[in-house]
Amino acid sequence: MDQQKVIDFLGRFTADLAATGSAGAVVVGHRLGLYRALAQGPATPRDLAERTGLHERYLTEWLRGQAASGYVAYDPSSTAFHLTPEQAYCLADPAGPDLPAASVAVLGYLRAEPRLTEAFRTGAGIGWHEHDEDVHVGTDAFYCAGYAAELVPSWIPALDGVAERLTAGARVADVGCGLGSSTVLLAQAFPASTFVGSDYHAASVDRARKRAADAGVADRVGFEVAAAQTFDGGPFDLVAMFDCLHDMGDPVGAARRVREQLAPDGTWLVVEPAAPERVEDTFTTVGRLFYAGSTFLCVPNALSQDGGHALGAQAGEDAVRGVATEAGFTRVRVAARTAFHAVYEIRP
Repeated sequence: MDQQKVIDFLGRFTADLAATGSAGAVVVGHRLGLYRALAQGPATPRDLAERTGLHERYLTEWLRGQAASGYVAYDPSSTAFHLTPEQAYCLADPAGPDLPAASVAVLGYLRAEPRLTEAFRTGAGIGWHEHDEDVHVGTDAFYCAGYAAELVPSWIPALDGVAERLTAGARVADVGCGLGSSTVLLAQAFPASTFVGSDYHAASVDRARKRAADAGVADRVGFEVAAAQTFDGGPFDLVAMFDCLHDMGDPVGAARRVREQLAPDGTWLVVEPAAPERVEDTFTTVGRLFYAGSTFLCVPNALSQDGGHALGAQAGEDAVRGVATEAGFTRVRVAARTAFHAVYEIRP
């Protein structure tokens, strides 16, 4: 046994344990508004206590831990902590990537560990609706930031003729819409079009309806409780699925339903986690993130449904093509890519 390799492994594992605990501290800071308070300017623990009305001793430990993680900066000469512009953008800016929301989702799905451990023994599934509410809210907030940055500016223009159609006025279905972030973003960008979001999770649909009302688009956006294999209201010019196809127990059945509900010249937009085709190429930091979420959320949800599929969050392009082809679609192309997503344009 190579002792240096043992030391290196212990170092990596210690870093992972520290990161796991730090995720909890991030959620504490997120819920208490500490990042936004610190974004107002440098602060010692006492300053931050005065700024927030919170307990100085707790804030001392939290700030030091955040600095040890590299999430906040520290000035030894003034003993004050602060956020760099980059840290503030990622942790405190409403227009940023909302990284704390991802920590909310992770802590939420970790609460299912006892049930997941038992599911490994039995093969039983765990439905999305069975998870802690933090999973739904945190996942939505995290993905919403990415959708806001990419969906309208990049992904829609990458689809052949779709932006023009939406601008002129189209009928759109957002299947597996969750809390409705993607639906509302599209409705705000294309006021001549009408939208129907659907999701099997009734509590998410209720939240989506409220979001549309708050955004002032409820007159053009409706939401319904329906599975991907049973949604209706077509023919639609565009059917969209954002980060949900791989979660389904019957993705082929969902694809067939899309084909039935799609106009003859319509487009099926599928956004899925980016994944290389070779398994060994997924062994990256991004791959670790997706595999963790897939183990706790995606595969258990698929196994909780009829259909016999469990693609997982790193299924890749071949799997998406296979689902579309089996359902009768003839044209599949990757229209855009990001570090986290692959965007597919699929047509009959």
